[in-house]
Amino acid sequence: MAKNFDVVVIGGGPGGYIAAIRAAQLGFNTACIDEWKNKDGKPAPGGTCTNVGCIPSKALLQSSENYEEAAKHFGDHGIRIDGLSIDIQKMLARKDQVVKQNNDGILFLFKKNKVSFFHGRGSFAKAGAEGYEIQVSGASQETITGKHVIVATGSNPRALPGVPFDEEKVLSNDGALRIPAVPKKLVLIGSGVIGLEMGSVWRRVGAEVTVLEALPTFLGAVDEQIAKEAHKAFTKQGLKIELGVKVGQVKTTGAGVSVSYTNAKGEAQDLQADHLVVSIGRVPNTVGLQPEAVGLKLDERGAIVVDGDCKTNLPNVWAIGDVVRGPMLAHKAEEEGVAVAERIAGQHGHVNFNTIPWVIYTSPEIAWVGRTEQQLKADGVQYKAGTFPFMANGRARALGDTTGMVKFLADAKTDEILGVHIVGPMASELISEAVVAMEFKASSEDIARICHAHPSLSEATKEAALAVDKRTLNF
Repeated sequence: MAKNFDVVVIGGGPGGYIAAIRAAQLGFNTACIDEWKNKDGKPAPGGTCTNVGCIPSKALLQSSENYEEAAKHFGDHGIRIDGLSIDIQKMLARKDQVVKQNNDGILFLFKKNKVSFFHGRGSFAKAGAEGYEIQVSGASQETITGKHVIVATGSNPRALPGVPFDEEKVLSNDGALRIPAVPKKLVLIGSGVIGLEMGSVWRRVGAEVTVLEALPTFLGAVDEQIAKEAHKAFTKQGLKIELGVKVGQVKTTGAGVSVSYTNAKGEAQDLQADHLVVSIGRVPNTVGLQPEAVGLKLDERGAIVVDGDCKTNLPNVWAIGDVVRGPMLAHKAEEEGVAVAERIAGQHGHVNFNTIPWVIYTSPEIAWVGRTEQQLKADGVQYKAGTFPFMANGRARALGDTTGMVKFLADAKTDEILGVHIVGPMASELISEAVVAMEFKASSEDIARICHAHPSLSEATKEAALAVDKRTLNF
């Protein structure tokens, strides 16, 4: 006998578990299905983000940054350390503990909000009078029915053609997070978020890291001025970044991996490394979902086709997050999950794609919201720009981290903020002020007139807003 629910969410990542909690808050009898599990076989909800993405990568980034600070910068503060070393197994164990705390936190939230959790893979069985039958296979083996179904199955890493991940020598983000010892040489293909973050982790603890990027420009989605500043900083740190390369043959050997490629000058090159990390993007995950059982429509990329409200071609079936169009960001999935639950309840959930912040958690951090200068030029938008360097910020000097800048882009006529771009310390936290400002259609003058605490990094935001009108006070 099937268990009947008002809402069934397939997938317990950031979009899925948040959608389930919000649906339960709105009074719906809600179930969430997720198959992630820990080494002991116990449930590990949270999806890629919690298990092999956002959370563990930030844990390793913090550990490796602490090590580099101790090795290279503590001396500037008068702190002397003799015999400094790093225990990689301890670092990985801490990362695993951080992940488990998040897994357990989600399970607690399910209980708190009375969400029924099913541990297994959810797939469509058929559509019926009571709704959609969903087969759960795995730790839980049963069939449940949902009047509404929210698909939140996320994405998988894209492999190089003919070079599958073995997670020992050829690594996805998963394998890159659990390399058991510091590699002597590490090669990354792709200079996106995952590549730069993982490259930063292992470079800091002693690996020689080379990043191979097919595109001729570095971080093409980032404002060009900001990207150039970041490239300069990463190169100075020791990351070797090659742009405009064409990767050829990749072979695994007893000693590691060999990568043949042609550089931007057309010269043939060969690299030998202990591991290869492939970070060339992600693909929507519909493996085992059985969309054909109910006629759920997918596009040519394998993504579920949805409209602006996340409705699919089927009545009462919705899809959110990485498995649909739009940026593959955890917080975008969360916002869509909340919006869909509220739409099911007859409310007017809304997601503003123009004010979704982006962050790369390197050091310096890179964060932005809105349009880049190159986008405004391409669209023929008349704009004003203002920048302020962290080297002129008192708090940044005290921190000993003055790399980078804050950049404002505002409409030339109305002064409405069109984009804010930051490279520098704590950019991930500073960008939130810009998101709020843009949501409320603020002008650069509004930020320039707001009192910011002194001394704080946020003063650089105020000064960049002042720079739009060419009236900075501290530079």
